[in-house]
Amino acid sequence: MSVRLANVIEVLDEAYPPRLAESWDSVGLVCGDPAEKVESVTIAIDATAEVADEVPDNGLLLAHHPLLLRGVDSVATSTPKGALIHRLIRTGRSLFTAHTNADSAAPGVSDALADALGLTVEAVLDRSPGVSNLDKWVIYVPVENAEAVREAVFAVGAGHIGDYSHCSWSVTGTGQFLPHEGAAPAIGSVGAVEHVPEDRVEVIAPAKARAAVLAAMRAAHPYEEPAFDILALEPPPAGTGLGRIGTLPRPEPLRDFVARVAAALPQTSWGVRAAGDPDLPVSRVAVCGGAGDSFLGAVAAADVQAYVTSDLRHHPADEHRRVSPVALIDVAHWASEFPWCAQAADLLRSRFGSLPVRVSTVRTDPWNLGTEC
Repeated sequence: MSVRLANVIEVLDEAYPPRLAESWDSVGLVCGDPAEKVESVTIAIDATAEVADEVPDNGLLLAHHPLLLRGVDSVATSTPKGALIHRLIRTGRSLFTAHTNADSAAPGVSDALADALGLTVEAVLDRSPGVSNLDKWVIYVPVENAEAVREAVFAVGAGHIGDYSHCSWSVTGTGQFLPHEGAAPAIGSVGAVEHVPEDRVEVIAPAKARAAVLAAMRAAHPYEEPAFDILALEPPPAGTGLGRIGTLPRPEPLRDFVARVAAALPQTSWGVRAAGDPDLPVSRVAVCGGAGDSFLGAVAAADVQAYVTSDLRHHPADEHRRVSPVALIDVAHWASEFPWCAQAADLLRSRFGSLPVRVSTVRTDPWNLGTEC
């Protein structure tokens, strides 16, 4: 069976909305023609040459980690990533990335990790993914000046929604004002009510850019006192966000829970390491697929006994253990995210029936040697 790549992208974007991606991230279609058909899907955490070897011609590689995340000025075949892109294109293969949008989606990466550990998810650990902390700006401006105001606020970060920029909405109406003594109106005169055709311009902007948007709007607006509203938007729907909090069917000692983690995830040279009282009863657990030490503060306040994540650094872990009784379980980054591959595979199989969908057998964990000290 083959389906149009555009149809697969539609399903992936519905499950892992691009708007949930962090602002620094790069998600979506990397190479491939949405109008062409794909004959299979291979899912992996990383797009490596060895993984690409498993992808049949005219197949789609769905990767969690972006291949081209940082600034790229060449995809020449003399570079490893450029050579991989060329290999895919020459054989009709496509590459699609679902990264922090899959982290924050519900279900997403941390849901898959929680399920692998036998946890029942009850809550989100951090409800502040890429689409939270947004403002909606409503600006009233004379029709002939509306485009200048739009361009000014776009230039400082307003108007971005997912993979789109310069997003706005406008409707024309009539503005009314009465200048008083001391005013210097750009339109009209002191003591006379003025009626002006105006556009109501609406744009989205990060809350952290509020000062910059305000300054840009005032600089481009012809009025001495522009009329505008700033509306703080609500967080995403319940269930989306980074990390999850779940419960075990019954409490068990930390040593047993650590063994549960080791048995549930793929073995790696990194292994599983833990910090905490081995006899600590564990019943409520926080998890975060991928690097999670930025959430140690949220974990300490979350009424959990243990936290499973990856890439825990010495100093943040040490500071956490000094102030919090919550045990830490650190696993390999790749292993913490690998359960998501099966989740994504089940999603595509449920929507496309006989389309071949498989999880890559290649272990893309960069660490391949380890020893006990």
